[in-house]
Amino acid sequence: MIKIEARAKINLFLEVTRKRADGYHDLETLFARIGVADTLSFRKTKEPGIRLRVKNGPPGLKQEDNIVHKAAVKFFGVFGVNPAVEITLKKNIPVGAGLGGGSSDAAAALIGLAKLYMLPKSAAGGLMKIAAGLGSDVPFFMLEAGAAQGYGRGEKLKKIELAGRLPSIVLVYPGVPVYTKEVYGSLKLGNPADIRARRADFLELSGLLRRGKFTRERAGLLFNRLEEPVLPGHKAVRLVKQRLVQLGADAVMMSGSGASVFALCWDKAKARRMAAEAGRIRGYRVFLTKFC
Repeated sequence: MIKIEARAKINLFLEVTRKRADGYHDLETLFARIGVADTLSFRKTKEPGIRLRVKNGPPGLKQEDNIVHKAAVKFFGVFGVNPAVEITLKKNIPVGAGLGGGSSDAAAALIGLAKLYMLPKSAAGGLMKIAAGLGSDVPFFMLEAGAAQGYGRGEKLKKIELAGRLPSIVLVYPGVPVYTKEVYGSLKLGNPADIRARRADFLELSGLLRRGKFTRERAGLLFNRLEEPVLPGHKAVRLVKQRLVQLGADAVMMSGSGASVFALCWDKAKARRMAAEAGRIRGYRVFLTKFC
């Protein structure tokens, strides 16, 4: 049996630079992997086919509609392997939370199946091509890296090796999802001068993380353009952000298209207190975690 952890991500920076002719948007984003994770296990079976078992998943989702099943179908089709496998997915990452849970699960499915069927290293390009076809965030999780700059739809990546002392993360999901399509549908792009200024912040933040120089004094470089369409219309997300600010976080921002909000705190004891306080609010799922 093969077991893989599918870790969540947060976006430390997300600027939308333009809307493309194909309907997608070009981004400049900074992905960072965190400790919250789903778990996937894989075992070969005597019976042919793909069997997917999901624990704690969204109710009513058909097996063939799950991105893990879609990834497995693509894997066996591309590499010409006859499927005879059981995959068990144990969900822990909230759905519709801006944490890349589904994308991470898809990447973990490809990685796990490649290990189970002992694919050679030369298969990496084919796996990455499948990943890009499954979703914009899936290639980041294929890197198995702590952080990366993302360009294009997010699938063009430059790996970042995180260095130095990093803050604790208090992550809060308010219990109500936000859907990506809705967010981008109501997004208004920044003006060109603002986008240029944000690009400079993006590069500076990336450099600080590489050099181990990211401190609470530089936390103001964090940015997420998608807060603009989300916060006015999603009271639950807005309240989470306000409460984490009031609890004294060093930085607070929504991750991706929401609904999760994360707080960074360089004082571990304070982070524990913040997580405990937030955890008392009904409906919240709270994770005290770290960069991985």
